[in-house]
Amino acid sequence: MANQTTESNQLSNTQTYGFPIYAADWIPEETVRSKIDKDQDNSEDGDESSSSTSRSCIVLAGGGGEGRSGIKNVILICRVDLDTKSLSEQPLGRIVLGTDLPYRMAVHPRGGGLVCALPNSCKRFDWENIMSPREGDQGGEEGEEVIKELKDVGQQLALAFSQEGSVLAAGGEDGTLRIFEWPSMKTILDESKAHASVKNLTFSESGKFLVSLGGPLCRVWDVKASAAIASLSKEKDEMFAYCRFSVDNAGNEVLYIAANTERGGSVITWDTATWKRRRSKLMKNYSISAFNVSADGKLLALGNMEGDVLIIDSTKMKTHQLVKKAHLGLVTALTFSPDSRCLVSVSFDSRAKLTVIEKTPEKRKGSKLAGDVVVVRVAIRGFLLFLDGKGDHR
Repeated sequence: MANQTTESNQLSNTQTYGFPIYAADWIPEETVRSKIDKDQDNSEDGDESSSSTSRSCIVLAGGGGEGRSGIKNVILICRVDLDTKSLSEQPLGRIVLGTDLPYRMAVHPRGGGLVCALPNSCKRFDWENIMSPREGDQGGEEGEEVIKELKDVGQQLALAFSQEGSVLAAGGEDGTLRIFEWPSMKTILDESKAHASVKNLTFSESGKFLVSLGGPLCRVWDVKASAAIASLSKEKDEMFAYCRFSVDNAGNEVLYIAANTERGGSVITWDTATWKRRRSKLMKNYSISAFNVSADGKLLALGNMEGDVLIIDSTKMKTHQLVKKAHLGLVTALTFSPDSRCLVSVSFDSRAKLTVIEKTPEKRKGSKLAGDVVVVRVAIRGFLLFLDGKGDHR
């Protein structure tokens, strides 16, 4: 029994949580800091090798739906230890949702809880509720709140908060795009024919624009004006899959759209001043199933149908890191840590995997310079000897 306990407590960057995972995101540190510190204080092994400041948390959501598979629909919170590069085997918090599958979610950036898209409505969950101790699979309805403006509206396939958390957008399977002020839920936009079906949403860094993706095109919305200002169309056999705003090395806002083609996956960069294409990068034979951008804008992450995770440099559009067979099958979601040091990927295989971002080797300018100095010195000595030799023969 002791050996079994030791094995189960081994640190690992991959954990299996027993349900297909559809969504993952990092939790604002201040919202769970007291729980992390308490968990560390109560640690049975008394290991203090990892400081509390190196510990963060992620939230995972998924399950088996309303079928008879016996797989529960769950939201859980897991600890991430950046010092040991590991995910906790036992969650810090867990809540079971009955027959409602939490298919999509949005984490409020200022600690205002979690919004989940369930089959017919959206609910808000308090972090305290998810982390509250409860017996077995007992729910926590006292900390759940059905958002009345998103009640009985059908499945929402996309949810997103603006960067400062003052606006919430929801995109429906029926093609309806809704934008609300948060937390008042005052309607900013309710467009029933935004797309045939809304698949993805992203706010610009400033919060001025919202991009919605669905079917053959993306639409750009001016949030304050509550109006569409541009349409971004696909080329040839492109099928738009994901969209993300970010900032390039020059500090300019850019829009990335991940698409699939017959030849493979493609990442298209758009100019947010003209809404025209800047460039595109094709990944041959790589079918994109998940996409995200690091907080610092330097890296792009792509997951595929085979379970691979590809991390590329956003400036050079070259491979930075490739994790083959990170999962047993389709990667469903990717999320970078707020400091861009690591990436969490999840899948239908019920696993979450933590990948630490490899540092780019720095060019050894000092060594090269020292070598150059030596070469110059040798050359000077040789030249002086040569002159001395010529003098001796006179």
